[in-house]
Amino acid sequence: MKETINVNVGGQGFTLDKDAYERLSEYLSDVRSRLTESVDEVMTDIESRMAEIFREGLPSSLMVVSLRMVEGAISRMGRPEEFGPRTTPSEEEHRGASDTSSPRPLRRIRKGRVLAGVCGGLAKYLELDPSLVRVLMLIFVVCFGLSVWFYIILWIVIPEQDDKEDSSESFKHFNKGCQR
Repeated sequence: MKETINVNVGGQGFTLDKDAYERLSEYLSDVRSRLTESVDEVMTDIESRMAEIFREGLPSSLMVVSLRMVEGAISRMGRPEEFGPRTTPSEEEHRGASDTSSPRPLRRIRKGRVLAGVCGGLAKYLELDPSLVRVLMLIFVVCFGLSVWFYIILWIVIPEQDDKEDSSESFKHFNKGCQR
């Protein structure tokens, strides 16, 4: 008895053997690593074509896609090497930087804070000097009528930095970046 996995390939639902799923995942990630432009669009097209090939080979939608069917689809689509050479890590980093990468968390800082760490956390998030953010906050409170309640709400809403994030080394690194 084989383990099966329900997956969505090209917007269509399929049930795959575990080994077929692993092979398909390896193939798609290998192809993705070789693409340089319009990665998401091309991957959507590849997955859609794979889904068409699977539908051609399945007499019923209740059938399971086997490793043999995945290998057959891969041979029809082409080996990953045919999509080009693997991109170097610097190209992937560059491509990842232009895409939406994982966002930095907004946290109140623990070390180096004056009151609650809100301004320091905002400064770290915005990659600014903490003193500048504190002065700007004071100017907004005094000149533009920004309420102290706003600061208190930020104090409540913004979570405090975790212990693992709260290292003096990371704060020193942050301060070095602000001094440039």
